[in-house]
Amino acid sequence: MSLLPQPRPGISAIDIYVPGKSKAPAGVKLHKLSSNETPLGPSAHAIEAFRAASTSLERYPDGSGSALRAAIAGRYGLDPARIVCGAGSDELLSLLAYGYLGPGDEAIYSEHGFLVYRIATLAAGATPIVAKEKNLSTDVDAILAAVTPKTRMVFLANPNNPTGTYLPFEEVKRLHAGLPGNIVLVLDAAYAEYVRRNDYASGLELVATSENVVMTRTFSKIHGLAGLRLGWLYGPQGIVDTLNRIRGPFNLNAPAIAAGIAAIEDRAHEEKAVLHNAHWLAKMTDALKRLGLGVTPSVANFLLVHFPKEEGRSAADADAFLAARGIILRSMESYGLPDCLRLTIGSEEANSAVIEGLALFLGRKGEDATHLRLTRTGSESAFDAVLQRALDLIGKAIP
Repeated sequence: MSLLPQPRPGISAIDIYVPGKSKAPAGVKLHKLSSNETPLGPSAHAIEAFRAASTSLERYPDGSGSALRAAIAGRYGLDPARIVCGAGSDELLSLLAYGYLGPGDEAIYSEHGFLVYRIATLAAGATPIVAKEKNLSTDVDAILAAVTPKTRMVFLANPNNPTGTYLPFEEVKRLHAGLPGNIVLVLDAAYAEYVRRNDYASGLELVATSENVVMTRTFSKIHGLAGLRLGWLYGPQGIVDTLNRIRGPFNLNAPAIAAGIAAIEDRAHEEKAVLHNAHWLAKMTDALKRLGLGVTPSVANFLLVHFPKEEGRSAADADAFLAARGIILRSMESYGLPDCLRLTIGSEEANSAVIEGLALFLGRKGEDATHLRLTRTGSESAFDAVLQRALDLIGKAIP
């Protein structure tokens, strides 16, 4: 019998990460609302910086990303020496696992936490431990109860993906206070810019005053640079030194660095994205509830939508129905939420298309609903008209 190469223990237990779908049937307009991308796109300044950098692709980038780190530090009042940049926050999460986890170690994350936490933990040879949530929110007491002498890391997405819920900063501090000093607390704040709550904080203060806390951020969401894979981490000097020893020497490409600097400096574009999301997050939450669907309160740029456990009306049925019309949402089965779909807040046109599609799906009278196919004007009144007619349809279809 011939011998074959075998991966390290734990690798075969990793479920390959499947991104949100991004294709529509031929001839159908695509509304991709499956990956929490911003409908506003990147800053015009970031696009221009990217184009300018593309004229020197024969040159290696700055291996330390010093200009980008300086821009981030200037924006948030940080020490650039305590910032590490990576190919998205995904790379930084993996680097943390490689640096601090190994066989025999454990890492804790919440029940419906980001899938990359499990992947990074298993890839490092460690054991992932799941802490139960309470009402689809992280439960600090459940995490602390799961801590053992083997625990070396705790991942906390705040706000959490895919639920959109968050922990107030006092609860984050309580979590940290309950952890031994040899456990790294990873605050994944990918959606921090969207949060408009007085009791929320991304974690910068806790990192600044602790030796075992790091915070990760991304340019993929509010800055619209998902295609460039760009993220950053702020941490204590010891952890930063560890990550710089194991990261690739040129883990960022030059156009991404240039675009990132321009994006972090374009405050007006970021604020526009924040206001768009706040407005439509509230409107879509209300509209979905008025259609009779459950919605988990969210502070991010997406909504977790709950469907009935009924044949023909389930989340899987809705997903297939919407996808056939070019409306792509995110299935939640891999997150242990088979009765839900995750919906990214999109443009007015995309949001209207969702309400149309769900009205047709829930009403089950497609022949009675052709009047819902409105001409788009780009104004909010178009959405309001769609919602009213959707409610009329549901009223006719449900006795």
